[in-house]
Formats: sequence, C-alpha cells, structure tokens
Amino acid sequence: MSEVGDRLDYLVAHHGGKAEAFLKRVAARHQRLGFGNLAANKQKLHRWKTGTRPDRPTQFALADLLNFPRHDVVELGWPTWLHRAVPDALLAPHRATPTALKAPRKAGDTVERRRFMITAAASGIALAFAPVAPATASTGRRVGDGLAALHEQRLIALRHLDDKVGSGHVYNAAVNEFDMIAGALRTTSYSETTGRRLLAAAADAQRAAGWTAYDSGHPDLAEGHFADAAEDALESHDLEILATTLSFWAIKLYSTGEPLEAASLVEAAKVHGRATGSPRMLAMLHARACRAHARAGDQRSSDREANAALDAYSQASPLADDLPSLYWVNLGEIYQLLGSSALNLGRPALALDHFQHAATAGLAELQEGYDGDSFPRGAAIYEARTAEAHLELDAIEQAVAMAHLAVEHMGGVNSARGSTALADLRAKLRAYRGVPEVRDFLEFTA
Repeated sequence: MSEVGDRLDYLVAHHGGKAEAFLKRVAARHQRLGFGNLAANKQKLHRWKTGTRPDRPTQFALADLLNFPRHDVVELGWPTWLHRAVPDALLAPHRATPTALKAPRKAGDTVERRRFMITAAASGIALAFAPVAPATASTGRRVGDGLAALHEQRLIALRHLDDKVGSGHVYNAAVNEFDMIAGALRTTSYSETTGRRLLAAAADAQRAAGWTAYDSGHPDLAEGHFADAAEDALESHDLEILATTLSFWAIKLYSTGEPLEAASLVEAAKVHGRATGSPRMLAMLHARACRAHARAGDQRSSDREANAALDAYSQASPLADDLPSLYWVNLGEIYQLLGSSALNLGRPALALDHFQHAATAGLAELQEGYDGDSFPRGAAIYEARTAEAHLELDAIEQAVAMAHLAVEHMGGVNSARGSTALADLRAKLRAYRGVPEVRDFLEFTA
C-alpha cells in the first residue's frame, strides 16, 4: 500500500473506524468551513489512496480535523503536508511494552484498564503491588542502576523540551526512549531494584508519549500510552509516576468530553498522591479535580476542590525539596487551573481574579507567580482564556491585549492544544470585528 494509503488507513482507524464515518467527519468540517457539501463515499477514499489529489477545500477540511495549520497545507502541498500531520511514528505497530508482553490487547481494553485503575484505588488493592520479574542472569548482559539513571535524566530533559518547544517535536523522542528501555528490560539481566527503576522509567516515557500525543492532536493514540504507563507505574511501585500519569490522563478525558471519568481517575490518583507524602502533589490533583468538575458543570464540587487545592498547597515544602516531577507546580499554576475552571462555569469575573493571582502570587523571590517564559505553551493557553474572560465582560481592549500576548508566547511552539485555544479565541473575537483593534488583530493573525 502507498504511504498515502497507510496514513489514510491510520486516520480512518482513529477518526470513525470505518471509511464512511471518517469521510462524514471530513464532510462536516468541509461544510462548517463554508465549502458546501462533500460526498462521503468510500470510493473517494480509494481514489485518494491510488493517486488522486483531493481538491484544496477538501484538504483544508481534512487539515482542520487534524488541527494542522492551513498555511502549511498551502506551502507544503499534497501529500507532503499529510506526511507531516501523520508522522511515521504513528504508523508503526503498537510497540511491545513491558505490560503488553504479557497478554494481547483487545478492542475496548484501554477503557477497561482505566476502570481497573479507578476501582483498584477505591478498594485499596492498587497498593498491593506485584513483584517485578526477577533478573534473568542466564541471558543478556548485566545492567545496573547507572543505566536507569541515564534514562531518568533523559526523561527529565524531554519534559523540559516539551515545555519549551511543544509536543509535536517531542512525541517521537518519547516513543524512542521507551523502546530503548523496553529493549533493556527484555534482553538484559538486572537486580530487582534496577528492574523497578527501569520499569518506572518505561512508565514515565509512556506517560510522556501519551501527553505529547494528546497535545499534538491525537487523543485516541494518547489513551493507549496512558493506559500502558499507568500499568507499568503500578507494577514498578512508583507512586509519583503513577499519580502523575493518572492526572495527565484525566486532562485528556475532561478535554474530550468525559469529565466524570476524569474526576474518577483523579480520585484514584489521590490515593497514590497521598502516599507520596507531598502536599504539592495533592494540591495539583485537587486542582485537576476542580477542572474536571467544572467541565461537568458541577460548581459545588469544583469549588470544594478549589478550596482543597489551596489548603493543600499551603502545606507544601519548598519546590527544591519536593518531588522532581512537580517542578512546574507552583501557586501560580494552581490559580491558573482555578481560573480556567471558573471560566468553564460561566464566572468570568472570578476567572480574572484567579488569573490575576496567578501572575502576582507570592513574592517574586519565592517563584510562586506563573512563569510564562519557562512555559510558553501554557502561558499562551492561559492568556487566551484570560482574553475570553475579558470578552465575556465586554472589556474589548484588555481582551485584545491578552490575545497579542498569547500569540507572542505561541511563536515557535508546536502544540495542537495551543493552536486550538488561539483559533477558538479568534472565532469569538470575530463578533467584535467592527472594533478597530479587533480587526487589526484578526488581520495580523490571519
């Protein structure tokens, strides 16, 4: 099959499951973009696979479905832009994870494993860990903690690269890192301690792959990575990675229409988060639960979790003394999450109050304010939300000022989430295009 055909088959599998369902999604985007009706029959897909180039409006509709920039469609042309939107790493067969080596996967298995994580935490059995497989001294060279430490250091670097340059550049690196760790687990011998560290590193690599897949606009792919990461973290006994994985998985869920499942997953994460002994971890998880309940429209539960997040954070140790994976969690981050939740609940004034606290939280020397320079993608998303809050209060000038800041922070960062946040903001600003500064902004970002 051609490389175009491989990519189209991948898209069918992840956007509808059947050719007609996938084409109906493309057709819906085609109509929404103002290009009129588009026939959704599988013969069309067959023609694309065998060399027929879709017309430009159809390509724009397909790119819109994939959160791929329209100007890149024009500049790169067909099928080069499709290759960029669906990289080779996505086409590889499901890679063998340490957990996947034990049993084959079935359709719907990811959701069942998610339910297991929730049920296990609620009943307490999630803490009844199984032992790591013993070292296979008779096969393969012996490796020690030095190898695990190297992978741990590389994964720290990947986290910071994701913060700086965006997920689109980091996904392949996370998958490759996992492949190396999984290879070591399969082909070398090691002590139980080293085995646990390698398995925890494999879990963290899968978590990174899940997050970057989701942030790149591939939520279905992310789900499988998160499920594998949670299972490996559970088996490795690493509560920090397990709680962190579940919290990132919850973001994917409440952002793709499953806020109640997300809230349940965060409750599971809290079981493991408490066991880490870190109030900062608990504060982050309460803030994540606040977001999930806000997405579900449950103001009472969201407010309860917001208060719990601030209470927990008041007990946090200095950042340098806390868990290394929480380097990004300060008081400013907590307030940004609370502000986003208030905006979801239709409370723009409260949202702006939280966003203001995020910028000015604590004393500068305590590094409690949100650091937009270190986290440009997050800054752009939060600034877009701040602009939306101003718009809802008819503060047009302030909204446009924040919109410009968001565009500035997104420059050079590859993130479908960030691009979508800006696109949504532009759509809302169009209602005010009669205002000169709004019109100038829309023309500047066209």
